[in-house]
Amino acid sequence: MHIPEDLKYTKEHEWVKIEGETATVGITDFAQSELSDIVYVEPPSVGQEVTQFEPCGTIEAVKTVADIFSPLSGEVIEVNEELESEPGIINSDPYGHGWIFKIRIKDPEEIKNLLSAEEYKKHIGES
Repeated sequence: MHIPEDLKYTKEHEWVKIEGETATVGITDFAQSELSDIVYVEPPSVGQEVTQFEPCGTIEAVKTVADIFSPLSGEVIEVNEELESEPGIINSDPYGHGWIFKIRIKDPEEIKNLLSAEEYKKHIGES
């Protein structure tokens, strides 16, 4: 299972890459493998205010439909439009082209509530 060391994670299996006041969000390799073939992604809308650990979108896979939770509070500033026509990108490249949305971080203190790579590995039983 691939779990990059330079990202933060949620217990709901989102990853977040923090660059200044921008956070890029996706779902983990573990989550995409559990969901299996992803067929549709409904990200939050640009301009939408999202709240840490609250649902803000959905991912539909062959097996089920799952909520997407925001790892941090803030305003959605960009969504990955490639996912509209090719949602399977999340299966093939969850940490790269499979990112889902970007937010402008509202409260940097919330970063402390996220898991490190090591903590996430323990959460999913990988260490």
